[in-house]
Amino acid sequence: MEETSVAFLKRLLATPSPSSEEAAAGRLWREEAGRFADTTYADVRGSSFAVLQGGAPRVMLAGHIDEIGLMVSYIDDDGYLYFSSIGGWDSQVLVGQRVRLLGRSGELIGVIGKKAIHLMKPDERERVSKIEDLWIDIGVKSRAEANERLRVGTVGVIDGPVYELPHGRIASRGLDNRIGAFTVLEALRLLAADRPSATVAAVATSQEEITFAGAYTAAYGFDPQVAIVVDVTHATDSPGSDKHRGGDVKLGGGPVLDRGSAVSPVVFEMLVAIAEREQIPHTITISPGRTGTDADAINLIRAGVACGLISIPNRYMHSPSEMIALEDVQNAARLIAAFVREISADTDFVPR
Repeated sequence: MEETSVAFLKRLLATPSPSSEEAAAGRLWREEAGRFADTTYADVRGSSFAVLQGGAPRVMLAGHIDEIGLMVSYIDDDGYLYFSSIGGWDSQVLVGQRVRLLGRSGELIGVIGKKAIHLMKPDERERVSKIEDLWIDIGVKSRAEANERLRVGTVGVIDGPVYELPHGRIASRGLDNRIGAFTVLEALRLLAADRPSATVAAVATSQEEITFAGAYTAAYGFDPQVAIVVDVTHATDSPGSDKHRGGDVKLGGGPVLDRGSAVSPVVFEMLVAIAEREQIPHTITISPGRTGTDADAINLIRAGVACGLISIPNRYMHSPSEMIALEDVQNAARLIAAFVREISADTDFVPR
């Protein structure tokens, strides 16, 4: 992968943008997209678009740009902050973490506090910490001092750097699913260099972690005939994983192609055939019910959209230390670009 693309990914991952507060990451994404897309814009729900103008069909490449986070719910007299989750947290992950809050005048750092183990009774030590047992300490002395810096409703994320690891692996918070928004933009970058006949929009959708709102409104507004959704999926190559249920999904094993109710069988078979022809490593997994991704929303828009779902293997999901392999991202972008170049106005997406 080009060094410039990796540098952009690092900036994107470092930009706090929890669900419903995607504007900062969206601005950065659109700025990068403006280097090669014909048009870029944002919609009222916070999703960002980068479009290559062409003919039929209209193709949507969607990856959500939001991440899980925290929202301040109460400030006590001493300036301690109590909070609720934005998206699905394992509360054990939060204990002792530093957080980056989007305050009134910019970002500020706090630490998540909990009673020290030395002060706990034996039965307390055995209990699982819940979010209501935790608080955020920003170092102030009073509610008034805290209110100068933030308010109830302020959002934040776990604070932490992006790390490059051996074998082209990246560890960071927010890879679910900043990496999906990055992948669809990389696919569009490939398509801009060798333009297809179709009209293609890469879309960094908002609020997937809480409502799918961005997927619904973006798909309704762009009105695609076919869509490829890119998200992450659980890698099963770490200790304790269950390959019998989750499939043999590993970092470096290539993009994961999902087969299930939200996925068009026509699109699925095309993706598999292209991956085999182009010798792109890949894995197949199943979602007989919901996929838990934007595909669940997009496939239902208007009279229906033919959807494919491509996932990037991800270890330690919904933690500050998610991990992916860049080669899987590169291969996913290659597969998407090849798919888009293969379809035309005559492609029939109706299962027959």
